[in-house]
Amino acid sequence: MNAQRSHGGDEFLGIDTTGKSPVEIEREWFEKHYRGDVPQLTVRAVLIGMVLGGVMSLSNLYVGLKTGWGLGVAITACILAFSLGSILQKLGLFRSNLSILENNCMQSTASSAGYSTGGAITSAIAALVMIRGEHLPFWTLLVWTFFLAFLGVMMAVPMKRQMINVEQLAFPSGLAAAQTLRSLYAAGRESAAKARGLIIAGLVSVLGAFVRSNEFSWFPGFLRIPEMLEFPGTLGGHRLLRWTIAWDTSLLLIAAGAIIGIRVAWSMLAGGILNYAVLAPWMVKKGVITELGYRGIVSWSLWGGTALMITSGLLNFALQWGTITRAFSGIVGLFRPGRDHGGDNVSRSMEAIEVPSTWFAWGILIASCGTLVIQHFAFSIKWQMGGLAVVMSFFLAIVACRATGETDITPIGAMGKITQLFYGITAPANMTTNLMTASVTAGAASSAADLLTDLKSGYLLGANPRKQFIAQFLGIFAGSLVVVPAFYLVVPSPDVLGSAQFPAPAAQVWKGVAELLSAGLSSLGMTERWALVLGGLAGIVIVLLERTLPPRMRRFVPSAMGFGLAFVIPFWNILSMFVGAAAAWMGAGFFKTAADRYTIPVASGVIAGESLLGMLLALLAAVNIMK
Repeated sequence: MNAQRSHGGDEFLGIDTTGKSPVEIEREWFEKHYRGDVPQLTVRAVLIGMVLGGVMSLSNLYVGLKTGWGLGVAITACILAFSLGSILQKLGLFRSNLSILENNCMQSTASSAGYSTGGAITSAIAALVMIRGEHLPFWTLLVWTFFLAFLGVMMAVPMKRQMINVEQLAFPSGLAAAQTLRSLYAAGRESAAKARGLIIAGLVSVLGAFVRSNEFSWFPGFLRIPEMLEFPGTLGGHRLLRWTIAWDTSLLLIAAGAIIGIRVAWSMLAGGILNYAVLAPWMVKKGVITELGYRGIVSWSLWGGTALMITSGLLNFALQWGTITRAFSGIVGLFRPGRDHGGDNVSRSMEAIEVPSTWFAWGILIASCGTLVIQHFAFSIKWQMGGLAVVMSFFLAIVACRATGETDITPIGAMGKITQLFYGITAPANMTTNLMTASVTAGAASSAADLLTDLKSGYLLGANPRKQFIAQFLGIFAGSLVVVPAFYLVVPSPDVLGSAQFPAPAAQVWKGVAELLSAGLSSLGMTERWALVLGGLAGIVIVLLERTLPPRMRRFVPSAMGFGLAFVIPFWNILSMFVGAAAAWMGAGFFKTAADRYTIPVASGVIAGESLLGMLLALLAAVNIMK
């Protein structure tokens, strides 16, 4: 459906692109929808975006290390900024609330700060820390994080006019953010209700995490809630807790489940039952798993789960041949949409609001050189290897951005694994090269897709794309300056990663692939090899079933990503996320209007509240250690 709409025009704006040239399409948008008279890139919009994005980058870091998920921040930031502007207006600090396009610019800054800068840290960087057993130098990680996001933002520049202006790709999350902003500014009562729900949920979450924590010794013990509730009974002669089968009282995981959806959640539950209640006891009985608990079980089970996620991701990517073909056939078009605009006033005005090609040329040069220098001097990656990674990143980012535009799914995992597999062949014994070159590809693709999603929101609302680009670029600074120090606080030592506290499932997968490509299959035991084979085949079967079964049967096919993740995170996390997804699903069935209005704001509030308190506790722990 998305592909059809992308060729026929944009229903949101009422633009029909059939039979029209790129010049005519852009002229119609500029004349009917561009709102250059509305305030957009203001100091207050950027500052609010930096603050909100910085706060939400902490939340995403925490959630990413817990669950492997990266949660979009745009809609949450829009609601919070609207509410904050209303409060400051009532207090007399603002003459007026943020305009709808100021809020949109704020969203670009917040999204860049909260989402684009942390993905590499919870995946490739965390994997490298686990392998090396030590942290990277602070300044190395800070500059690396900045340049990866910078590279991705610059790569998105030539794609914008082709994918958004001309082809009118859907970018569903961008559409959702634009619809949210329109509803906020059209119905003040509804926006106030959403904001109230988000804030109340955040406060409840903070209170819940507070009474669960052991950090506050002065808090009465009889009011304290245990962090883990054990189930009665045994399995294989051992308490269920030893198999990670227990109830985690964290509200954060329940909220995360409400956002990821019921299909992914029930797939995780099914995979968790298979892994922890069936396969793990069997492997313990055979003497393959010699240590119970999360680390002991996952040291074996991650091989099957990793293989499943890799084969399913790569096959899904390959089967999107139409998207891939359109991506590469459109490479020439990326630089051509504004070439034949002529000299009329509208054409000159369009050129004045789009990001200039000179900005792209200088930006991509600086970002590429910075990335190359860091790869070589910080990670000892050969110049030619690093340069090839940057070139690969551009082409794979084009595919990732088109996939995001057509399906709302950014295949970051597939991008990273393609690069890992390539460097596993060209640099077979170097795990650092394997991880950090793949980090370039995945990080650049993620940032580019995030910027295009934000630019789609602005396009639908009539915003100035050049001003949005500047806002997004400024957000990189805020995100990098917040998320990097936070990583060192949350992970004071490498052994925290891969523990029950922070399973770091994304990093586990990256680490497993790097180790396997470095050492080869001979380094694995026979059961691990069988797990790789069977997990890989399961990933292929799931994808093929999704593609071939009739629609009414597909809902019974598990999500490959959800099923595979169940093999690398504790069962108590899986159970909590399933409960949250089931509650949201049932709520949508019985109270659709209320669920549509409150599910995302309430879940986002819960996640923000608990994760920020978790960050505060990590800071207190770090202070105590220094004392």
